[in-house]
Amino acid sequence: MQLWVGLGNPGPQYAMNRHNIGFMALDTIAEVHDFGPVQKKFLGWLQEGRIGGSKILLLKPATFMNESGRAVGEALRFYKLGTDALTVFHDELDLAPFKVKIKQGGGTAGHNGLRSIDQHLGADFRRVRIGIGHPGHKDRVTGHVLGNYAKSEMDDLADMLGAISAESEWLAKGEDTRFINDIALRLQD
Repeated sequence: MQLWVGLGNPGPQYAMNRHNIGFMALDTIAEVHDFGPVQKKFLGWLQEGRIGGSKILLLKPATFMNESGRAVGEALRFYKLGTDALTVFHDELDLAPFKVKIKQGGGTAGHNGLRSIDQHLGADFRRVRIGIGHPGHKDRVTGHVLGNYAKSEMDDLADMLGAISAESEWLAKGEDTRFINDIALRLQD
């Protein structure tokens, strides 16, 4: 069993924020792979399903981003899972928009959701880093991160989310390189 967590802020006013790309990724995975109904659990919204032969739990913390670690910790403890079963989907300023990378462990790069999980559980968990691009100057970061995707970005956003969902069986199998490579192939122009 694996726990996949999408990071975002709760509430309809944040739904299309770049910071909520983790929520968007989980919603698309749940829809494409026909996950069960949403349950209110662990300070968040949980869905259960299967991808390939793997049982996957999808969790979107209902806490704000800077308290995400509380929800993730509760779920891991309840299911008696370690951080080796945890994958976190999150926005990444240091990647070009719609690029997807994966890494195990590492720093938080100022990301409050990652910082919260790190404080509650340590840094050794798998991260699916979804590029939102950097606005160019540090004074514009907050507005960019909390800004909505533009209408002109919707096709690229849908393509990327679709690719993540379509290739998620590789992620479930632990074949991270194949997951990333196949997403890149799908997104080639």
